[in-house]
Amino acid sequence: MDTTSTLQRPTGTPAPPAPVRAPEDPGSPPWTRPALAVLLVATAALYLWGLGASGWANSFYSAAAQAGSESWKAFFFGSSDAANAITVDKTPLSLWPMALSVRLFGLSSWSILVPQAFAGVATVALLHRLVRRTTGSAVAGLLAGTVMALTPVAVLMFRFNNPDAMLVLLLVAASGATLRAVEETTRTTSGHPVRWLALAGALVGLGFLTKMLQAFLVLPAFALVYLVFARTSFGRRIGHLLVAFGSMVLAGGWWIAVVEAWPAAGRPYIGGSQNNSILELTLGYNGFGRLNGNETGSVGGNAAGAGGGQWGATGIGRLFGSEIGGQVAWLIPAALILGGTALWVARRSPRVSAALALWGLTLLSTGLTFSFMAGIFHAYYTVALAPAIAALVGIGGWVLWRDRSSVPARAALVIASAATTLLAFELLGRTPDWHPWLRWLVLVGGVAATALLAGVHRLRARAAAAAATLAVVAGLAGPAAYALQTASTPHTGSIPTAGPTVAGGPGGRPGGGPGGGPGGGPGAMQGPPPGMQQGPPQGGGAGGLLNGSTSTAEINALLAQDSGSYDWAGAAVGSNSASGYQLATGLPVMAIGGFNGSDPSPTLAEFQQYVTDGRIHWFIAGGGPGGGPGGNASGTSAAITSWVEQSFTATTVDGITLYDLSGASR
Repeated sequence: MDTTSTLQRPTGTPAPPAPVRAPEDPGSPPWTRPALAVLLVATAALYLWGLGASGWANSFYSAAAQAGSESWKAFFFGSSDAANAITVDKTPLSLWPMALSVRLFGLSSWSILVPQAFAGVATVALLHRLVRRTTGSAVAGLLAGTVMALTPVAVLMFRFNNPDAMLVLLLVAASGATLRAVEETTRTTSGHPVRWLALAGALVGLGFLTKMLQAFLVLPAFALVYLVFARTSFGRRIGHLLVAFGSMVLAGGWWIAVVEAWPAAGRPYIGGSQNNSILELTLGYNGFGRLNGNETGSVGGNAAGAGGGQWGATGIGRLFGSEIGGQVAWLIPAALILGGTALWVARRSPRVSAALALWGLTLLSTGLTFSFMAGIFHAYYTVALAPAIAALVGIGGWVLWRDRSSVPARAALVIASAATTLLAFELLGRTPDWHPWLRWLVLVGGVAATALLAGVHRLRARAAAAAATLAVVAGLAGPAAYALQTASTPHTGSIPTAGPTVAGGPGGRPGGGPGGGPGGGPGAMQGPPPGMQQGPPQGGGAGGLLNGSTSTAEINALLAQDSGSYDWAGAAVGSNSASGYQLATGLPVMAIGGFNGSDPSPTLAEFQQYVTDGRIHWFIAGGGPGGGPGGNASGTSAAITSWVEQSFTATTVDGITLYDLSGASR
């Protein structure tokens, strides 16, 4: 027996408090441990399988990752190019792992996309851990992890390089820290809830540095759950929440403070803003403008208005419509039914009640925001709902299954199974030419499972387990099929979607199909990374608002000519138009006007001065929201384009018009 700690403890000093441990469910069978390993390995395979087929994925962020791998200043600010002309229109935390990966392993599709895949596996593992801790049941954790792993939009975003992958991981971790803080207040000896709340606040702050104000959608759930379920005085609860708020401000605000304090002349322009202000970007274009549709500088401007405008109809049914339904809606009714009923059934269990309340409020606050926001909204945003749905299904299903002898619990299981079956039948019916047999198989299996659940209290243990297994398989068959289709399809562009193309859904709108760009199909791909292409393309592509440009060997050679003498090898209107050329050459290409081509940077006078000073070699016309023949640039971008066209001689290379800005103006 080791008595060292006892001998060294001063007389009368109380022993340190024992760690809080979740009660183990005696019903957790021995196979659950290897089952977890299988779940995580299968998740990794699903998220990594054929990853390189998506090329640069979202070349807007890929170019910024490449720039960050070349310049620490570009790394810090999230610049679109290593010469630091303009930043992306987000805070940069999600770019940092990609940029570090590129520094370590070189520029490739894999080095850019693997960090998101790892974030996905970590999210599944963490959610399993949180649900198991709440319930004490490894089976409940496995169910939640499986639901999370197979949610179609989660498969999409954990195989893509938008900021959402990191945001989801951070917010799941913040949810776990909040629940642990509540737990700590229930201890008979002194706990440390403040530490866990401070951690939760810091993680939300990092979420803000990932995708700005979207991270704050979880705050009402966190605050309410702690106020209601923490077992300490009301004054202390308020004090603890203030500490968490301070931690959040510190973790998320330091970067904002540095950028605001940095002289504008010494840093890149803040992309997405109209006044070179990170605060304007935070509160306007990426903030309240997303809610009310008043987004100055966006592709839709102020056109969204009531009803959602070009971003789709708003309302309570938005998440179940043709655009969103197949992405995430499969288990929303089940999550609400199971979670809501379980909250009543488990009302005497503070640990379980707190978890159900937190995940339920998170689902409601985030889901209602997505349903009614009038500004820019894309289907892939709904990946933020996946952890709450998965947790509610896992915890709620476990609570009600244990109480299945009671009428309310059994009724909720039956209704949840029936609702899931009917919704899957409807969602699969929206793609009548895509495995049409599947919806009928799901219907038959779901109806059978529902009937068995209605009489599950009369079944023997093995038969009851078979009924539950059938219900789970029938409920997950639809999203699993969508998940596999998503993983086997290349996705590129700025607006990717999961699953097969749905008539009247994402594939029917510009930029909405599996390829993410106009035309919507897998063929709407950007130029592949080095090593993926069997030979030089037959012609270049100038790109557009939603898709990156495609360079050619001859264009690459022109951009590389004497590139060391210039800050920017080229300039193009719009970030996506610039991105493909930058990724093909590894040289900085200025994105005039930022993502939309509408940011007033650089001004015409500034651009003219850059040319006079010999800092830009080529102007690449076309593509994007403007930028030359066939474009429709406006404002500053249009003025720059017009001046270049009038002042320099055009050269056409592989179908792309370029202007040599180093030559004498005409």
